[in-house]
Amino acid sequence: MFKALVLNQEERNTIAAVTEIDEFQLPEGNVKIDVNYSSLNYKDGLAITGKGRIVRNFPMVPGIDLAGVVSQSDDARYKAGDEVVLTGWGVGEGHWGGMAEKASLNGDWLVPMPKGLDAKKVMAIGTAGFTAMLCVQAIVDAGIKPEDGEILVTGASGGVGSVSITLLNQLGYKVAAVTGRASSNGDLLKSLGASRIVERSELEEPAKPLEKQLWAGAIDTVGSKVLAKVLAQIDYNGAVAICGLAGGFDLPTTVMPFILRNVRLQGVDSVMCPREKRIKAWEQLAELLPASFFEQATKEVSLDDAIQAAEDITNGQITGRVVIKI
Repeated sequence: MFKALVLNQEERNTIAAVTEIDEFQLPEGNVKIDVNYSSLNYKDGLAITGKGRIVRNFPMVPGIDLAGVVSQSDDARYKAGDEVVLTGWGVGEGHWGGMAEKASLNGDWLVPMPKGLDAKKVMAIGTAGFTAMLCVQAIVDAGIKPEDGEILVTGASGGVGSVSITLLNQLGYKVAAVTGRASSNGDLLKSLGASRIVERSELEEPAKPLEKQLWAGAIDTVGSKVLAKVLAQIDYNGAVAICGLAGGFDLPTTVMPFILRNVRLQGVDSVMCPREKRIKAWEQLAELLPASFFEQATKEVSLDDAIQAAEDITNGQITGRVVIKI
């Protein structure tokens, strides 16, 4: 028997509870893992609270991230005792995830623990940090240099935003951080590397087709009218990396920024990211993130506290990253 957070559905309502389940109930997988840490992402929050249609079948163990030690493996790349990391691949949505003491997974979904990191640190990064790294790389790949101007980061208080700020600062970029909680989170965001704070309300007004050019590039986790406003304010030859839709999946914009200012809109997906690209991104994260990040932007909770934390993250009451000690 092992401990797990299990989601069930009753009359279309999601019921979350920490319980004991038998190991024979684990789904199929060629690598068995003893889980040390998971993390809480916004998507996990939607799954646990039932506020979003995330889970594809019940019962389900949520947790799109996990880090642990291989206990049994039929995959030649892994052996008992190896430390491994998983993010994405639909785990915690269609396949039992990380919020349990044990997991059974496909070896193709795993990457070795990056050198210089451990289970807690890698979950402090998690899908959010991994996605942030891919977004930052998209800005770099677009040819935008630190001397070209400020990079705007929306949803700055969240997991993707907070890691993006840290990474951009480490690479020498000036960062403007957008948040609706400037009074409570402004100091933390500046300590992570933001050069200034932008009130979210400034980006919530309807956008004109083109506005004053303010940003060399941007990383957006919000979507909808905020993204439309950002696009209208991007410099000529600028780029926007997008990875979230916390504000909605619509985009009330025009083609004007793209055809008159040569702006690039780059979508970023971390769920199905190929293995080799994953390994490279994790190596960059291990190299770039300072020790101070893990102290400033991480909160640890127990598995028993994950249900309340899920409620908090969906209500916008979480800053930075939440790691779950399994």
